[in-house]
Amino acid sequence: MPATTMEQLVSLCKRRGFIFAGSDIYGGLQGTYDYGPLGVELKNNIKQAWWRANVYERDDMEGLDAAILMNRLVWKYSGHEETFVDPMVDCRQCQSRWRADHVKNGKCEKCGSTNLTEPRPFNMMFKTAVGPVADGDSFAYLRPETAQGIFVNFKNVVDATSRRLPFGIAQIGKAFRNEITPRNFVFRVREFEQMEIEYFVRPGEDEAWHARWVEDRLHWWTTLGLSRDNLKLYHVPADELAHYSKATVDIFYKYPIGWEEIEGIANRTDYDLGSHSRGQADLGLTAKVSPNTDSTAKLTIPDPETQKPIVPYVIEPSAGVDRGVLALLCEAYEEEIKPNGEKRTVLRLKPSIAPIKAAVVPLKRNAPEIVDACKSLKRALQSTGEMRVVYEDTGNIGKAYSRHDEVGTPYCLTVDFQTLEDKTVTVRDRDTMTQIRLPMDEAYDYIRKGITETFARE
Repeated sequence: MPATTMEQLVSLCKRRGFIFAGSDIYGGLQGTYDYGPLGVELKNNIKQAWWRANVYERDDMEGLDAAILMNRLVWKYSGHEETFVDPMVDCRQCQSRWRADHVKNGKCEKCGSTNLTEPRPFNMMFKTAVGPVADGDSFAYLRPETAQGIFVNFKNVVDATSRRLPFGIAQIGKAFRNEITPRNFVFRVREFEQMEIEYFVRPGEDEAWHARWVEDRLHWWTTLGLSRDNLKLYHVPADELAHYSKATVDIFYKYPIGWEEIEGIANRTDYDLGSHSRGQADLGLTAKVSPNTDSTAKLTIPDPETQKPIVPYVIEPSAGVDRGVLALLCEAYEEEIKPNGEKRTVLRLKPSIAPIKAAVVPLKRNAPEIVDACKSLKRALQSTGEMRVVYEDTGNIGKAYSRHDEVGTPYCLTVDFQTLEDKTVTVRDRDTMTQIRLPMDEAYDYIRKGITETFARE
């Protein structure tokens, strides 16, 4: 059974080094978190799985890593300066501040008072100074989304790769939103990471591609380890759509806090490329393609059939890395009672995304010959760089197994005195707790098979 409370996950994450509160020794900074030794491995494995599925395994995708700081005009013509706002209210009783759409029954969530201010717009973009003088003309924004970095590089990518429709540009990167009330651990934070695709298609083919991407993204999350029963689709009503969206379908996951969005797949039409094309024209940076079109040469691409320049429509699958980490931890978390009556906490993560793939454990940690054999085996297992393997000597065998069950390590290999005689080791499986004896020189292939089989299923 997945985690039933957020407290279970928060406790595990701090205790085992997945996620820490940001700036913790100084009392923290609300809405910021640091990924610890195991958290960064899990996060990187999720991102690598996403990149492999969407860039390496497709013939219609290119990658990009755009700058966080961008010209302020990008956010003017994208509409963010005008529309990227949340309604904000203040409690006159306790002086706390809330997003108006999060306030239930008109009551302050902190003190319960109904003495609230009228909602007023609050732009969520972080400002920062650019250059040595911080005056009114020297500021920029930390990007609130990664999408615009793709749109302003559209022509660069097309010119460099000679891509034709349909094709996509994928990016993983940080984004920043000055959330009024960050909450629920890493679910809603001020600094987060997105895995985002802008997929460019012919107008008229956008609805079919939108439906196809919804199914593709739903399938990917299940192959990564999320139960289909804990995922559902939410078709955003017309009156709730973002200003750029023709249609949006959100993938919701059943977190301990309830059903919440883990990814959104939007049909952005030609809004963004069209907006930046108009921006280019307003600034006199490009010329019209012909007297018969309002499109500009800067951000168009030839139609596959007519070869005339068009502004393509865009399908955008956008997933939160941090929300993905949280969902996968929740899904994998399990507490059970072992046959001897002891409680066992285990993270049943897919081996392909587990932070540690194998732990090598000495039966006797003060026996030099066993320790040497352990370290030799560890070096052999991780020699190809395909997996992270650790030497574990922080407790007895039982404690070592419990520790690695709790952090999701699929395999523990125990080196004992028999190893010194016949070069065999005991391999313990995390999920079944069964143990087998293998020759040391077969251990790598055995573990690698267990990990790569999950790749094949994905």
